[in-house]
Amino acid sequence: MPRVITAGETMLLGVPPSPGRLRHANSLHLKIGGAESNLAIALSRLGISAGWVSFLSDDEIGQLVLDRIRGEGVDTSQVSRLPDRPTGLYLREIVADGVRVYYYRAGSAASIMAPGAFDASYLEGADFLHLTGITPALSESCADFVLWAAREAGSRGVRVSFDVNYRSKLCPPEAAKSFAEEMMPDVDLLLVGDEEARAIWGADDEDLLRSLASMGPGEIVLKRGKAGSAALVDGRIVEKASFEVDEVDPIGAGDAHAAGYLAGHLWGMDVGERLRLANALGAYSVMTLGDYEGLPGWEELNTWLDGEKELGR
Repeated sequence: MPRVITAGETMLLGVPPSPGRLRHANSLHLKIGGAESNLAIALSRLGISAGWVSFLSDDEIGQLVLDRIRGEGVDTSQVSRLPDRPTGLYLREIVADGVRVYYYRAGSAASIMAPGAFDASYLEGADFLHLTGITPALSESCADFVLWAAREAGSRGVRVSFDVNYRSKLCPPEAAKSFAEEMMPDVDLLLVGDEEARAIWGADDEDLLRSLASMGPGEIVLKRGKAGSAALVDGRIVEKASFEVDEVDPIGAGDAHAAGYLAGHLWGMDVGERLRLANALGAYSVMTLGDYEGLPGWEELNTWLDGEKELGR
């Protein structure tokens, strides 16, 4: 059985073969992208069993997404296929001011997930259920689904990790704040980026972390990108510096960071080691193109860490 189970939408991703505006592209590479499946794939490559739950269309696009995720060793036994709903699509371009993303996901199969979307007994025996703030922003039924899944996990003694993962194109900050705070009593591990913390709560400091902890989470991780990361655990703040790498593609770095932190938990690491592993996996992610394609296996990551032993301390 999977040690980590995650649930959310994965879409078909179209990417031009070279930087530039989409309007000038003569072709697109077909990839997949989704925060939750990125995390599941990252864990699977590290040798940790992971399961991914979602709804997909019952067509070639849905099959492509399913095959890619299943091909990474992720359990997809709780994925449902729908004949009358499309799989979401998004397009990405790299231009002078950075990466731009265009979503086409309204009415997608995953957007109608609701309580009971999978057999809750699937959670039994797992260590973590990982959810993100992207899913509840898709629809009211998806918001209900995330709350239901978290409470089903809690009732079975499964720890719940929740990555705020705010997307301004999906909902205003007030809505993201309201849902995140509704989730707090059911969350054991909260992960939030510094930029989204400022967008939603107007702060990214120790006072904010302690305020969020008072709502329920026993552990909070603040992702700071190039500035490293910090965690509030047992009332104390622990910080770790980032690794200095050449950034190629930032998409998926937050998901890799979350996977590294969860892996550290499952391997019995202390909080400082968990942060260092999370920073390392996030740094590794940005050095290659793609949401997850460049993520390493454990042996590869460990070799890289040995060479970077003076960094990320």
